[in-house]
Amino acid sequence: MQSNLQTDVLVAIMGATGSGKTTFVNQVSGSDLIVGAGLRSCTSDVQLCKPFEVDGRTVTLIDTPGFDDTTKSDADVLSMIAAFLNASYKDGIKLAGIIYMHRISDIRMGGISLRNFRKLRPLCGDTTLKNLVIVTNRWEEVPPSVGGAREAELASQDIFFKPALDKGAKLLRHTNDVDSATNILRYTIRNTPLPLRIQTEMVDEGKSLDDTAAGAEVHAEMKRLIKKHEEELRTLKADMDEAMRRKDEETRQELGAEMAKLRNETNRVKLDAEAMSSKYDLERKKFEALIQQNAETAKREQARLTREYEGKLGQLEQKIKEGGNTKQILELRTQILQLEQRIAGMPQRSSGPACVIL
Repeated sequence: MQSNLQTDVLVAIMGATGSGKTTFVNQVSGSDLIVGAGLRSCTSDVQLCKPFEVDGRTVTLIDTPGFDDTTKSDADVLSMIAAFLNASYKDGIKLAGIIYMHRISDIRMGGISLRNFRKLRPLCGDTTLKNLVIVTNRWEEVPPSVGGAREAELASQDIFFKPALDKGAKLLRHTNDVDSATNILRYTIRNTPLPLRIQTEMVDEGKSLDDTAAGAEVHAEMKRLIKKHEEELRTLKADMDEAMRRKDEETRQELGAEMAKLRNETNRVKLDAEAMSSKYDLERKKFEALIQQNAETAKREQARLTREYEGKLGQLEQKIKEGGNTKQILELRTQILQLEQRIAGMPQRSSGPACVIL
């Protein structure tokens, strides 16, 4: 089945906000996706870089938001990622691999990084972990001995990357240059593309997003958060009762504001959990429409190139009949060869803009 995405190798880039995903994509592909410079996440949508060549293969990278996105909930992020993955899978294309970015400059692998990696595992499934590359970056920010010790800990501890590495995942270093990024991609383009667990669950088995392993992980995280908020509310309620007993109006008002904020946050989390599947359906329809639009654009471009090719062939035949000069004939033959190559490459190339924000 020929894919409407018009690419040879599709690779997803994942990781926490600020882990260097977008910088890596821009560096290796020559794209100009927006890179975050502060605390606010810039990658709040799934983005495709412009296709580029690695060892004769046409590669497209998918830049994804982290599960700690500053503007979207975990349910929103999972809905977007699942929608794109499933739309592309239905279109006949599987991921050659996933690159997961982690900063070696982090003093410890904190809760945010652990949450992001914990959600990646059920999304991939164990059988596709052999196509996962865990990339540590920002080595220039730490002494080699410190970075090496952190790397060894990440690779040897069960709470970090060891379980994935035991299943065949690779742990590689990115030294912040194009050659390093390209060498990392060489590991993925050699892979046999495989469907992710969430793709087989939803597309092949017909499960809803809520019923997938990744969906269950997000719901479990939401339940933990709701329970934490409810415990905090009980503590604040006890403090409120004590403030009322002491007739401390100022403290009572402060506690009341904190309780209202916690209740609003709890209600938001509950609504996000309830709306996850409906958000997925909206995202899926959007991606399917964009993939179809990309296919129609590619079809029009191929028709235009074919007309140009046939016109050049006619000109060449006429020049040969007329005994045209050698230079003109050679130029036409060169143009015809270039057009042949472009037409032959159409199934693997995008004809859209340099970067498509989906």
